[in-house]
Amino acid sequence: MERNNRRKRAALSGKKNHGGRRYYDYSLVFAVIFLTAFGLLMIYSASSYMAQISSRTGDAAYYLKRQGAIALGGFVLMVLISFMDYHRFLKLAVPMYILSYGLMLAVSVVGREVNGKKRWLGAGSFSFQPTEFVKLALILFLSVYLVNMGKKINSWKGLAKVFALDLPIAMLVAHNNLSSGIILVGLVFVMSFVATRSLSFHAALGGVTAAIVFFIRPLSSLFLKIGVLKPYQLTRILVWQNPERYPRDGGYQVLQGLYAIGSGGLMGRGLGESIQKLGFVPEAQNDMIFPIICEELGLFGAVSLILVFLFLLYRFAIIANAAPDLYGALLVIGVMAHIAIQVILNIAVVTNTIPNTGITLPFISYGGTSVLFLMVEIGLVLSVSRRIRLER
Repeated sequence: MERNNRRKRAALSGKKNHGGRRYYDYSLVFAVIFLTAFGLLMIYSASSYMAQISSRTGDAAYYLKRQGAIALGGFVLMVLISFMDYHRFLKLAVPMYILSYGLMLAVSVVGREVNGKKRWLGAGSFSFQPTEFVKLALILFLSVYLVNMGKKINSWKGLAKVFALDLPIAMLVAHNNLSSGIILVGLVFVMSFVATRSLSFHAALGGVTAAIVFFIRPLSSLFLKIGVLKPYQLTRILVWQNPERYPRDGGYQVLQGLYAIGSGGLMGRGLGESIQKLGFVPEAQNDMIFPIICEELGLFGAVSLILVFLFLLYRFAIIANAAPDLYGALLVIGVMAHIAIQVILNIAVVTNTIPNTGITLPFISYGGTSVLFLMVEIGLVLSVSRRIRLER
């Protein structure tokens, strides 16, 4: 036991192993550069028309310039973090986790309300979405907490404790941002699944979740009465089941997105030639950018983009498998789970596979806070990769 404790303290102290030479995953860097550049290209294509005719922006490149500036700053931050020891960030896991509660409470009280939802903090032209900080804080916190639990993580009691400790922040986030709340629960599920040897707990939890999803329509009225669902969330469930019945309400965006996907065909209309982005798909540069990609680049472009995301996840898996300690491995798994869940949710929403939850496509959709914290997470993954020692 004392030997294990010494190993944990040594890992968190960031002591270096001087054997072999350092590794740096340039393949991951190139994948991130490609996704970011492609995202900027599609943001300009999807937003230029509406941005040009808007009295608020009046510049076709308005969204491109804002996203480009933040992406460039985020890339520099990513490189800087990659050359730092990730154990330093793990030491900040608990303070960051506590701060995440404070930020979410601040959003509930003094947050900026947009479209009836409080998701942003800020003043004037500056705005910050705290849920992105919460995702990073939870990944760091779980990386430390799961390792420190030791063999306790292999019991139902230990796993229940992990979920009980982390569900409050997920519920607090889900109050105004259901999609981010789902991502946080998914992070806890995936990271604890990797850390434990027991599969029965996660199998039972997955079975319950599948049953709820299958019976969501008859259960939705009950959830509404007890306060689990809000009226607008119930409407989204109804729209998901039959969008044609609500063409002027929540079904409008879903239908327009499906029209865009269907009209793209195999090779698409051509870059910049989308019709649905001309005011038919609201805020096409945000959550609904994937249908615009399908319309302009067709099935070929959509599949190619998904393959790049799969390559990104593959590099995460390689780094996690070779990580110098369990802290680093879980940190990489957390970032991997975050991006994978968010990509799946976004594509599932725009194809009407699940109810609309309003989630962005990582690196592609417009959103400064999102791309900034994604770059920070990639920087941490690269930091883990740098501590992998290759044999001479």
